[in-house]
Amino acid sequence: MAKKKVIILGAGLTGLSAAWHLQKRSIPYIIFEKERSIGGLCRSKKIDGFTFDCDGHMLHFRHRYVFNLVKSLLGDNLVKHERNAWIHFYDRLIRYPFQANLFGLPSRIARECLTGYLKVHKNKLYEYANFEDWIKFTFGYGIAKHFMIPYNSKFWTLPLKELTCDWLAGFIPIPTREQVVLGAKRDVPKQFGYNASFWYPRSGGINELPKVLACGLKDVRIGCRAKRIDLKKKEISLSSGGKETFDCLISTIPLPEVWHIAPDLPASVAVSFKKLKWNSIFNFNIGLNHCGNHNRHWIYFPDNKLCFFRVGFINNISSSLVPRGKSSMYIEVAYSRERPLDKRKIITNIIRDLKSVNLISCPDEVCLQDINDIEYGYPIYDLFYKHSRDNAVGFLRENGVISCGRYGSWRYMSMEDAIQDGRRAADEVGKLF
Repeated sequence: MAKKKVIILGAGLTGLSAAWHLQKRSIPYIIFEKERSIGGLCRSKKIDGFTFDCDGHMLHFRHRYVFNLVKSLLGDNLVKHERNAWIHFYDRLIRYPFQANLFGLPSRIARECLTGYLKVHKNKLYEYANFEDWIKFTFGYGIAKHFMIPYNSKFWTLPLKELTCDWLAGFIPIPTREQVVLGAKRDVPKQFGYNASFWYPRSGGINELPKVLACGLKDVRIGCRAKRIDLKKKEISLSSGGKETFDCLISTIPLPEVWHIAPDLPASVAVSFKKLKWNSIFNFNIGLNHCGNHNRHWIYFPDNKLCFFRVGFINNISSSLVPRGKSSMYIEVAYSRERPLDKRKIITNIIRDLKSVNLISCPDEVCLQDINDIEYGYPIYDLFYKHSRDNAVGFLRENGVISCGRYGSWRYMSMEDAIQDGRRAADEVGKLF
């Protein structure tokens, strides 16, 4: 039997993981990556002694297999941290998660949140019409009103009644009644939730992970973009002018992009691709000409008057990422077609808002700026999501395309999940050999 030809589109974590696992099985492959470097969004850049990631990236291990793999690859360059995250609320900082740290709130608001929670904590509903209903029935009116609804509306850029709960899967911490009551009585430093602890490279930035994953891979071709996918001919046309045929295609490119490069889709499938929605993330990294005076990892900002939803302090996780005597921040602003961003003003607005919340005292503190405008941030789980996504991914699978990873499979997932998804894709391909 002739060997089947496997092509992988995209050298982000999922594509590299798929190739790594295929190579372990001695299955040949070719990776085509449109950028001039590997890693996808899991990249870092060095500028004047600062190392900036392409937005905030932390590793949260829930799968023993992935932890063992990453640990074997990074060795001593993988360090565990206990989360030190906060929420900016009424000009004060309270511990994250909000729902378990009501003690830090103004007394009137704390009572409103606790009373509302105690009214609903015994709810036994298991199906909710939308994400907003889930919030209200899980946490009560006060917590919903003061944090959950404003923060998530700001992040997702849509009214929460238009979102389903299909993406939750443990991403929002749900405390016990005892934890909520205790957190309303006193400060409770103990953390919980899926990101209560996290892992990050000791040095080099998050780019160290795709770098070690790619080390030893035999056929990774950068600067090669897929311009067209002919599903009938099983053929890819590349930006270089060349063409490649395939028996099996592993695609990690964003699902909406496939609609633009795969011609002659059936009308019903094309409609599904068109209905996919997402938010985008404007990531603004800055270097500061002084040391930070705190050890916080990141802060959430639910206030809609502030343009950003989160600010992180990567130098508090790895001091090697900044020159001696300096510090850095990454700032995240969400936007979408439904809530567009004025990119002419956004940097000015960010600097203004950083000053208003006392994260900088004057613009002169900023000695370096770096921008990553990320078009595909998070798939939006609106009421059309499930049918549209399943129809699009199912059609591709029927035509020899395994669409996987965060953007290929169009799911909200962590870096660990992306690595796991690449492994699953390789396992599926392995059954053909």
